Amino acid sequence: MNAIRSVLVFAWMVISIIPMGLGLVFSSLFLGEKKLWWWFVVPWLKGAIGVARLVGGVDYRVHGADNLPAADDMRRVVLCPKHQSTWETFFFPSMTPHPLAYVFKKELLRIPIFGWCMHLVRMIHIDRSKRSEAWAKVAEQGRILMDRGKWVIMFPEGTRTERGQKGVYKTGATRLAVTTGAYVIPIAVTSGRCSPSPASQAARAGCRRTREEDSATCAMPVLPLSGSLKISKAPPDAEMTRPSVMMKWATA
Repeated sequence: MNAIRSVLVFAWMVISIIPMGLGLVFSSLFLGEKKLWWWFVVPWLKGAIGVARLVGGVDYRVHGADNLPAADDMRRVVLCPKHQSTWETFFFPSMTPHPLAYVFKKELLRIPIFGWCMHLVRMIHIDRSKRSEAWAKVAEQGRILMDRGKWVIMFPEGTRTERGQKGVYKTGATRLAVTTGAYVIPIAVTSGRCSPSPASQAARAGCRRTREEDSATCAMPVLPLSGSLKISKAPPDAEMTRPSVMMKWATA
């Protein structure tokens, strides 16, 4: 049953992105990036999260989302979440009051429609083989985008990490915050409990189940901005990993 649900969710995403993406590309001829974001990207992402909930059984709860800076708050913000599944990469930009700019490898731009859309909504693509040039671009583009009202989101570990494991934290996000004077909002994610890698078989047990369906409930308590860090110098490791936004998958 879970396999069928996964196929249906994936099929919806593949089929729905074609008209949405082509509509965004065409509309970019006369609409700015903000309208493209709110009129095309966010509705599609919300649809993907909704289909995952209704068809895939992946539910979630958000507590204290009003503690995030408001849409008219133009302070620079860098989101630093843990990364355990694809789910949160769709969820974060669907619920934040500001458009998000991911830092991603430039190869993703080659994906038809999807890559075109990422380019048109102005995110930060880098060449990982040229580290010094990549960092300079992140710093330059990050400052520009944040001053235009976007938040930059970076995964400090650089890739997905199994639940309960600690990867090697990169300094890019905190360096960006230091360089631009941005606020850092660390985000703790445990979505890997219900979206485990093949090597994490033990994580398959314990996801919350409702009646006869396999489902997971994601709780996301958000603390006030005062709980996040205004970076003036590189923080100690304990501060880099202290969450001001916590996303947790409930257990039975």
